[in-house]
Amino acid sequence: MDNKGGFYITQIKQLQDRIFEKLLFENGIPISGAQERILSVLWQKDHMTIGEISKATSLAKNTVSIVVNGMVTKGILQRNCNPNNRRQAIVSLTDYARSIQQECKIASQQMNEIFYAKFTKEEQLLFENYLTRILDTLIKAEHTNN
Repeated sequence: MDNKGGFYITQIKQLQDRIFEKLLFENGIPISGAQERILSVLWQKDHMTIGEISKATSLAKNTVSIVVNGMVTKGILQRNCNPNNRRQAIVSLTDYARSIQQECKIASQQMNEIFYAKFTKEEQLLFENYLTRILDTLIKAEHTNN
């Protein structure tokens, strides 16, 4: 049997990223999907380190650092030295970042509607349970191989 799950997941991710960025743009939010993912984490818990954001988003630390740098330059986020560890920066939301939260939530809801358009509620739950199992397995594999 030729398993294509990983291939399909990659295709879905690429299409989802493009569609989601289009939805953000249509809702007047001039940010990328990766920027929105970082904001989503910070909206749940403000004042995080790059490492904490990396872990919460599953983005590599260097990717988070590069994206955060761009967001700081654009005034979306701010970065301050951690008073407990001078080598570490604390990333925080700006007023602008807080002001676009609702529009981002609308774009996320629109994406979910597209994503699950042909699923019943029961199928959505099953699908998300399967994805959670795959994610848990991959997280364990990553930690085992490090």
